[in-house]
Amino acid sequence: MTTSFWEEIMIAARALSWVEVVAVMTGIIYVVLAARENIWCWFWGIISSGLSIYLFIQAKLYAESMLYFYYVVAGIYGWWMWSRQDASNTQILDAKSESRQLAISVWPLVYHLGWIVVGSILALLLAWGLNTFIADARLPVLDAFTTIFSFIATYMVARKVLENWIYWIIIDAVSVWMYQSRDLLLYAVLMAVYTVVATVGYFTWRRQYRQQRMPTV
Repeated sequence: MTTSFWEEIMIAARALSWVEVVAVMTGIIYVVLAARENIWCWFWGIISSGLSIYLFIQAKLYAESMLYFYYVVAGIYGWWMWSRQDASNTQILDAKSESRQLAISVWPLVYHLGWIVVGSILALLLAWGLNTFIADARLPVLDAFTTIFSFIATYMVARKVLENWIYWIIIDAVSVWMYQSRDLLLYAVLMAVYTVVATVGYFTWRRQYRQQRMPTV
């Protein structure tokens, strides 16, 4: 008798580790609190990223584990920066006004070609290192490319570059298959959701970009 769809879902759910569940849940908490500008977002982000490092090492996705180590460091830095701002209401107002003044920008094609070339070279070097020095690395090339271009896309988000969403759409879509192939089901589902969010984000930012370029009367 063929196993039904829901039975397959239940079997997969029972196979999930508590570490994966907690990592994904704390990641969701981080996103919600960050959107509300709550400093405790960094606490939950650090927990989520720390657990993710362990999961990716277990899945032999070593480049991904390095990426999430970077997220841990970024979380500590972000918590420190927000704590400094909390010490002065003036600093909070200044920081917020500056962020609001940062307009969405569009990079010329030559910028993207440059980043793609540099990113590809770095990814190939990282994949070579994984293949050479880590015998049990899985999907080293794919792992390396998603990791390096996640760094690049994160930088573009910080600079409010519209095309960052295109990078994330590709990264997240590829990550769905990569995580699923390593039995990280929740992460695969999460990446599928992120792919949809990135698509919506692109069209939302594009609309805002066009509005900000309209001449004011």
